[in-house]
Amino acid sequence: MTVLPVRTVPDPVLRTVADPVRDGRRDLRRLVQDMFDTMDDVGGVGLAAPQIGVGLRIFTFDVEGQRGHVINPVLETSGELVTEPGEGCLSVPGLRYHPERFSESVITGVDQDGNPVSYRGEGLTARCFQHEFDHLDGRLYIDRLSGEERKDSRRKLRDPSYLRITGSTHAERAETINSSFGGYR
Repeated sequence: MTVLPVRTVPDPVLRTVADPVRDGRRDLRRLVQDMFDTMDDVGGVGLAAPQIGVGLRIFTFDVEGQRGHVINPVLETSGELVTEPGEGCLSVPGLRYHPERFSESVITGVDQDGNPVSYRGEGLTARCFQHEFDHLDGRLYIDRLSGEERKDSRRKLRDPSYLRITGSTHAERAETINSSFGGYR
């Protein structure tokens, strides 16, 4: 089991568009397993590669009975725009808001062996797919906020006390990290 550090705001990797995964990468199986190990360890329902400092278009998920990973995903959304439930992010610890997301989504791509995969989700699963896909485009869930929630999130992130929250989160997570980052890019 390899648990890697989860990057938090304002780390610039979280604001960088991830590169497509090219054929022939030998380290995909290890990277995907490390992402699952990390996601499970920190209690996430999804994890995108940029969140562990890897600028590749990959994410893992385990939500509402569906567990999987997608490489070079393509996202299709449909249904209504909804604002529930409150959403959080492993890379923006301690904050929860209500960004608009489509109620349904389909994510397609390939798995670590190059086989086509497709997952359909509604509700929380649809929200998870959209959230993780946003990470691959250098976008955070707080970027989707509007009105008072947008103002509140910006104010909290600028507040010096927020650094204590991220510091505390890093310290808690560091207890289970068992590998130094490197080797995936």
